[in-house]
Amino acid sequence: MVRPGLERAYDASLDCVHCGLCLPACPTYQSTAKETDSPRGRIYLMRALAEGRIEVDDPSLRGPLDRCLACRACESACPSGVRYGEVLEETRELLGRADARTRRRKVLALWLDHFVAKRRGQHMSMHALAVTQRLGLDKVALHLPLPKPMLRSLSLMPRLPRLRERRRIEPRVYEPKGPVRANVGLFTGCMMETVFGRVNRALLRVLLANGCRVHVPATQGCCGALHIHAGMRERARPLVDANLQAFPADLDAIVLDSAGCGSAMKEYGHWHEGAAAFAAKVRDMSEFLDALGIVPPQQRLDITVCYDDACHLCHGQGIRSAPRRLLDPIPGLVQRPLEKPEDCCGSAGIYNLLQPELADAILARKVDDIIASGASTCVTANPGCMLQIQMGLKQRRSTVRVLHLAEVLDAAYADRVDVSR
Repeated sequence: MVRPGLERAYDASLDCVHCGLCLPACPTYQSTAKETDSPRGRIYLMRALAEGRIEVDDPSLRGPLDRCLACRACESACPSGVRYGEVLEETRELLGRADARTRRRKVLALWLDHFVAKRRGQHMSMHALAVTQRLGLDKVALHLPLPKPMLRSLSLMPRLPRLRERRRIEPRVYEPKGPVRANVGLFTGCMMETVFGRVNRALLRVLLANGCRVHVPATQGCCGALHIHAGMRERARPLVDANLQAFPADLDAIVLDSAGCGSAMKEYGHWHEGAAAFAAKVRDMSEFLDALGIVPPQQRLDITVCYDDACHLCHGQGIRSAPRRLLDPIPGLVQRPLEKPEDCCGSAGIYNLLQPELADAILARKVDDIIASGASTCVTANPGCMLQIQMGLKQRRSTVRVLHLAEVLDAAYADRVDVSR
């Protein structure tokens, strides 16, 4: 008899033959060398939960699952095609319901609901942070007895731009100068728009330069990825519904620049009965532009770059070659390979806030790889990775800068369209 709520997770877990080929790919196993911190060990624990051999409050279950980054490197390594991400999300959903009344769970839900998913709360908190940074109070706060996740977030956050530069892209339809090659929606997200608005604007300019008519809906919002990863799918459902209503049905694609958001959105159909058609149109910017055929950039960029594969792009979406192909035609740009480009950086949504010791150990390996490449710029495709890698490089006093793929492409087009207003 399978525990109610874990039927699909249990069926998917049976594909695992415990061969162990996932072990070298798992960032936590690399750090702890514990079987319970490996995908194989976690699947064994989750199967035991589904079969009723252990209970939801068993500490031998909670610790290993909490330490999982959900990077899904194990899925890329698995010869049996185990859908580990689905098993983990279903199990975390059940555990989340069991924890619904705990103080920790209530605080997390409050933060995700009101300061991540809601534009007003998010902008208020970011404005407060920007003022704090300008007054130098953020450095003072690092020495105060604040909760560890709050101190960690202060260390992660870059210096925010002024208010005018943090305003969201004006919602409307943007027309390219030349013939229209595609009719797309631009998904701007939540934290991506607030913290990395410059990246969204860069992507908009790149899409226009490549002949795309771009729809930026006013009522779009958070994709719910952080809720989903935390086992709060039902709290993510209204966010998904809002985005389903926001985007026109006749678009060729819904394009975005956040690997984590894209991975979650492409999998809406696994658990949301009405979102399959929407999910089928979601495209990462590199995937979309590579398929469309990029207009050759003319601006010379004399930089040496290494490309870091965001986990939710390479493992979650299977996109590896497209970003590199987009960088290839840029005049003057030289690519330097990383030794292990698909290794996780330790960001994983809010993992680096909740599991800082393990996140730092995983980050150290990534920073070593980036510095050893000799590149002057690290290019990646996910906001969390950008924040995490920037922090790691700063701690090493490295001069390597971190840019999003959209920013590099934008710089390579000399004739830009002003989308700042």
